[in-house]
Parts: sequence; C-alpha cells; structure tokens
Amino acid sequence: MAERGAPNPAPLRAIGEHGIIGNLGTAALVALDGTIDFLCWPNLDSPSIFAALLDPDEGGEFSLAPTLRGTRTIQLYLPDTNVLMTRWLSLEGSAEITDLMPHPDVAGSVHHCLIRRVRATHGTVGFRLRCRPRFDYGRLVPAAAAEGDAVVFSGGDFLPLRLSGCVSVKVGEGEARAEFELKAGEEVFFVLQDADQEKPARERIQQSLELTIAAWREWSKRSTYTGRWREEVARSALALKLLTSHEHGSIAASVTFGLPEATGAGRNWDYRASWIRDSSFTIYAFMRLGHIEEAERFRTWIGARVRAACDENHPLRIMYALDGSEAAPEQELTHLAGYGDAKPVRVGNAAREQIQLDIYGELFDSIYLANKYGTAMSRESWQHAVAAADFVARHWCDPDAGIWEGRGVPREYLHSRLMCWVALDRASRLARKRSLSAPIERWTAERDRIADDIWENFRHPEHGYFVQSRGSTELDAALLMMPLVRFVSASDPVWLLTLDAIRDQLCHEGLVFRYRNDDGLQGGEGAFTTCTFWYIECLARAGRLDEARLAMAKGLRYANHLGLFSEELSLLAEPLGNFPQALTHLSFISAAYYLDRRLSNPIGGLWQP
Repeated sequence: MAERGAPNPAPLRAIGEHGIIGNLGTAALVALDGTIDFLCWPNLDSPSIFAALLDPDEGGEFSLAPTLRGTRTIQLYLPDTNVLMTRWLSLEGSAEITDLMPHPDVAGSVHHCLIRRVRATHGTVGFRLRCRPRFDYGRLVPAAAAEGDAVVFSGGDFLPLRLSGCVSVKVGEGEARAEFELKAGEEVFFVLQDADQEKPARERIQQSLELTIAAWREWSKRSTYTGRWREEVARSALALKLLTSHEHGSIAASVTFGLPEATGAGRNWDYRASWIRDSSFTIYAFMRLGHIEEAERFRTWIGARVRAACDENHPLRIMYALDGSEAAPEQELTHLAGYGDAKPVRVGNAAREQIQLDIYGELFDSIYLANKYGTAMSRESWQHAVAAADFVARHWCDPDAGIWEGRGVPREYLHSRLMCWVALDRASRLARKRSLSAPIERWTAERDRIADDIWENFRHPEHGYFVQSRGSTELDAALLMMPLVRFVSASDPVWLLTLDAIRDQLCHEGLVFRYRNDDGLQGGEGAFTTCTFWYIECLARAGRLDEARLAMAKGLRYANHLGLFSEELSLLAEPLGNFPQALTHLSFISAAYYLDRRLSNPIGGLWQP
C-alpha cells in the first residue's frame, strides 16, 4: 500500500469490486476479497464502524477469507435476493462465505445483526478472520474485551458490539481474530450484533438465513415486469429496495459518503439522505414494476414533510434525514485519508440549504402517479399540495442551484423551469381528474407562461437547440428529461437537434457527461451513469431503436460484476462516486421498461407514456 501523502496512491479495493447487503435500516459493502470495508451502524446515516474503503488504516474493517493459494474469486447473489455469496476456487480446495443482514419482516429471526456463514466446499481449507471496528467515522478505537468465546467492542457513547461465532474468537488490541480449519461440507457462522442482544444459537442463525432468503424471494415475486433484461431490472429493484427505510418509508440516494467523482479530486459528498428528487423518481420505478406498497409508504413520508413546510411557511427542502428531520450539516473528516487520497472526506451535505425548484416537479409527478395507480390522497394532503403548487406558481422564474447542486451563483436553469412546468401541469391534471378544489385556471396560465419562456429564452442563438440556462450556449444532460416528462414531443425537430447536440458534445463511448462548463466546484468529474439511461430512453422515444439497443448494451456493461451501478465512471469506465446509486438504477429501470415496449411494438409503443 502506498504511503499516506504519496501522490494518487492506488486504493486498496476498487469501488466497483463490492456487493451490498442490508436490512432496510442500514447496509454494508462486501469486497471481492471477503472484506466488509463499509458499514454505518446502527442506521444508514449513523457514523461508520467500518470505513476502510475510505482509509485502509484508520477506517476499520471486517476481513474473513480462506488461506488458499492461487484462487479465483467469484461473487454472486443468491437468485432473487440480497443475500451475497463470495466463492474462492483453487486446485487445493474451495470455500464460500454467505453474507446477509436478516430481513426485518422475518418473525423469529435474529434481528439487526450481520451474519457471515463460512463453508468449505472442497478439500480442507484454513480461514483467517479479523474484525476491527472503528467507531464514530474512525475517530474512536473501541476497547475489545473477551466475553467467553466472543469479543465485545465498546467505547464512548456508542452501543457496544459483540462478535460471536461457532469457533472461538480471540481478543486483540481494538480487534478480534480467529484462525480455523474446515473440511469439505463443514460450516460455521459469525454474528456481529449489539452487545445487549441475546447471543443467538446456531439453529436460530440458520433459520434467519433461510427465512431471509424466502422473504427476499417473496418480495421479488411481486414484480410485474416480464420484458427484456429481466434479471438486470430485478437486481436494480432489489438494490433500490435496500435503500428504502423499513421504519420510515424514506429512500436514501446511496449507501455511502465521501467516495470521489474523480480520482484524487475533492468532490466527495454524503448521499445517505433522502432527496425529494431521487426518491420521487424511485417511486416511479417501483410503480412500473408493480411495487405499489413502497409508493404508498413514501407518499405518507413525503406528505409529512410537505405538511411541515406549509405549517412553517418554509419552502420544501431538497433533502431530509431518513427519519424526516433536517439533513445533517456538512463537515470534513480530516483524519481519513480518502479513497485514492481524494480529500476532503465529507459527511452531511451543505446542499441541504440550497433552493432547487425542480424538486416540485418530481414531487408532483410522483403524487399524480401514486393517485393514479394507488389510493386517492386525503383532503388535508391535497390542501398542502395546493400550497406547494401555489409556491411554484409564484417562484418558477427565480434562479436556483439547479439539479446538479453547483455551489456558484444561482442561475435560471432550464431543467428547473421544466420541472416547475411539470409541477403545475400534474397539479392541474390531478385536480381535474379527482374534481379537487384548486385554482386550476391560474395554475394552467402559469404553466403555459413557463412553456413560452422555455421556448423563447432557452435556445442556442445560432443552432436553435435547447441550452442549460437562460442566456447560455452550454448543453446539459438534464435536458434529456424534456421528452421523458412529455414537455416536448420526442420527435420534435428542435428536440432532435438538442438530442444530437448532446450526443456530439456530452457523449463518449456510451458514457454521458452532465455538462462541460464550469460549475463553481474544484476538480473534475466522471461521466454520470444516470444520464446514459436517460439518453437511451430518449433515443427509444424518438424511434431510434437500433441506436438505443446499442447504447443499452454498452450501458449494461458499465455495471459491476453483480449488476450494481456507481454514481459516475471514469473514461476507462471505472466506477466512481457513491455506490450503489439509486438514481442510476431507477433510470435504468425506466429505460429498460420503455425500450422493451418499443421493441415489442415499434409503432404502437410510440404513443405510450
């Protein structure tokens, strides 16, 4: 490993060389070498206990692997589940580790814990275990104390953790270790849990594994999707479900914090919060797959946020903590080296203070769809929705920070204006459809003013295509939303000019960059994976099916070995940014859903939403 401070040291493990497991309360990343090097505990937005992905020395990790030589490692999910298996194959023996967190709906399970099952599948295999948690984002080395054959970690105000297993676990300085040997067919379990919980018997651990597998498969069976790329769509849905809070109904943007958008750069943000935009899009993806319950629970959660904003006479915030409280303020963790020496590592997010007007469009689109496919909203909820729509009608022409959360001077972004149009359009449609009391004429008048403003003031002065912001000549991949929200026909000549300009200026080998102009932030960034799938859906809607199919084939190869997508990609298609990224998985589901329909019905599909 390179010394700290050396220029651009290589990370110990690549971002993409991980799977994710979770219990709908928190989630862990499991590397290809069997190490859990990222886990926040007890909740997704709690401080980390393992963060070696961000600092191999100070972050903490839970390594467990065979001592075989010359191995090939394979990682896979048990079909239709979020239970992960890592396998080692060699000439002298083979082994596998199955990692999971028990599903919270399973009765009789060992709840809120991490289970690791170790099994030798061929020959006699030795194993090494080393568990060294580091509390409070790596700032606190816990004391380790023996408790029979288990080890308890404690320190500060944090709940103590216990590591127990079917073999004796030895205590070390701030860590636990074990070495053991298994013959083919033998297996052992290890459990990491809060120390105040009862230490589970082997039979109960095995039951938790079996019931969790069954619970995930039961959830997966509810999907109504039967089209092309079914396995990839199912994996994306399972990844999105892991980002959904079982307790609150909110949806996190990602599992991680601090992973860089470019190697060695300083754009390292915390995505362990619920963005209104991302969550609303996620609900659309769930509803398309037949998972209506998630949509209903999120609508309840976001309804409480809208109600609070109305009661406080405050604009809706762009993000909230998963429990619905205010998102955490941004702070830098200067003690962590950073992934690939990308500093500073940040937790919390200063963007929580920004005004991003587009969130109202995504919100009203999800409300409209939830009312269409789910249950009708209450009168009280509609009154709060009216207040939100009125806010849009008054403020749609204001400059804001935009979808990409630039930290420069606010501007009049086309995407923000577009989504204000969506907000008033969907609010008007819903009021008419449900015969709800509302100032429909005023909303539609403002909606039409927005449309006229976009057509008149957000075009390239020479080429005529749409541009990023008022008065600019720059492109923005967020413009790809224009036909997806049905503001413009996918075959409109001006839109086709825009689509081709995005292809020529923002695309590279199936990768799509968000923009090329300065955004007020230091350092560069990679291609944004979400935009690849927006682009694919736009091609499909324009009837350019051969281009869309090829772009989809390329885009799918940008997932990792388990079908998980990162936030961004380098020019070499190396995963960058927070991982896995909800926005990318839901945009893939949308693109796959629409492209499949168009391929099955090239003519009739043109007019389907």
